[in-house]
Amino acid sequence: MYNVHSSKAEEFINHEEILATLQYAEENKGNRPLLDAILEKAKTRVGLSHREAMVLLECPLPEYKEKLFALAKEIKQAIYGNRIVLFAPLYLSNYCINGCVYCPYHAKNKTITRKKLNQDQVREEVMALEAMGHKRIVIESGEHPLENPLEYILECIDTIYSIKKDNGEIRRVNVNIAACEVEDYRKLHEAGIGTYTLFQETYNKENYEALHPTGPKSDYAYHTTAMDRAMEAGIDDVGIGVLYGLEHYKYDFVGLLMHAEHLEAKFGVGPHTISVPRICPADDIDVDDFSNAVPDDIFEKIVALIRVSAPYAGMIMSTRESQSMRERGLALGISQISGGSRTSVGGYVEEEPEEENSAQFDTSDRRSLDEIVEWLLQLGYVPSFCTACYREGRTGDRFMALAKSGQISNCCQPNALMTLKEYLLDYADEETKAVGAAVIDVQLDSIKNDLVKEKSKAYIAQMEEGERDFRF
Repeated sequence: MYNVHSSKAEEFINHEEILATLQYAEENKGNRPLLDAILEKAKTRVGLSHREAMVLLECPLPEYKEKLFALAKEIKQAIYGNRIVLFAPLYLSNYCINGCVYCPYHAKNKTITRKKLNQDQVREEVMALEAMGHKRIVIESGEHPLENPLEYILECIDTIYSIKKDNGEIRRVNVNIAACEVEDYRKLHEAGIGTYTLFQETYNKENYEALHPTGPKSDYAYHTTAMDRAMEAGIDDVGIGVLYGLEHYKYDFVGLLMHAEHLEAKFGVGPHTISVPRICPADDIDVDDFSNAVPDDIFEKIVALIRVSAPYAGMIMSTRESQSMRERGLALGISQISGGSRTSVGGYVEEEPEEENSAQFDTSDRRSLDEIVEWLLQLGYVPSFCTACYREGRTGDRFMALAKSGQISNCCQPNALMTLKEYLLDYADEETKAVGAAVIDVQLDSIKNDLVKEKSKAYIAQMEEGERDFRF
């Protein structure tokens, strides 16, 4: 039985409820009064239920797609403005004991090169990331109790936070590792992580078990309830997502929103981020083996609908997607992107030789961080390296309360501009500096709060004299 408050995976992600939702959407996809009412509700920024969102996804009427896209852009602008947060992944190890059939890390893969960074290598990779200008990273690792125990992850986090070279430092370490027990999540929380991210891959239990035939990850219920345990341990910023293409997109779209609704109902705060990866080529993996590929037009609609359904969640699109798709995604709700990414183990100090391939997947957008920063500036966005909310304790329900009241903009806009200024002073090429300086001047004058505006200008003047790390 469906129960959004339940602690049981099969109850808050209920198969019968998903099937009923799909049927309801099919029956009402042309119901104009209902479609109008759903869009009107979305305009209030209270979000949409999984059933309401599915009706819009199923709707074939072109005018409603146009209305949806316009509304998604409007909501994103109202909440996040034109800020786009930048980050990079750091893969620590690809040793793994799971048998996931879509991931090249699977235990039976004998062609991929297995690697694990030691602490000296972690330091070198972090310094390379800092030299690019990154201030936030997400660490990734395969699941292996001997090669990658939690103690190793915690040691890596401590190492990462300790590296401060010149003006470089990683100020927020997000973590994407396998499902843990509450006590393990408590240790991660005490280590000062930012967001804990774990993708469900697919919410269809039968298909999930077929895709994960062996290893700890094969336990559907344990994996699906990981966010509950993380939040019980004090980690109040969690990130969810599915890997589109493993299951039919309609099923997983509904399951994703049900998961967000469950976290909101049980803990009073939904996911801090929602990611939208699609399956792509990798070592030992042929995407043609998966018959549920999501075409671009449907994918764009999914992005827009997640934005209007979970308006205050950050939305992430990685370098799996092309430059053109990421540009379209930015207009429809994406608020965070990776830049200059490597999906190999390490790879920032020196790109690994092709014959030593350790990557989890092939990237599509392979531009440098500076190229991406300049591209965002040219598009009218403000590239942001901000980590202030995390370091000021504005996480979980505290962040959401400020976001929903609109007060967060008094912090986010100036913080974005100040971290952009840091990047321009320390890392950008001359062309990026020129474009960025012009954007900062315009954006500073657009700050509505006069006190915040003047203080921001004063901080930026001090930054030009060599000081760093100002924040509201």
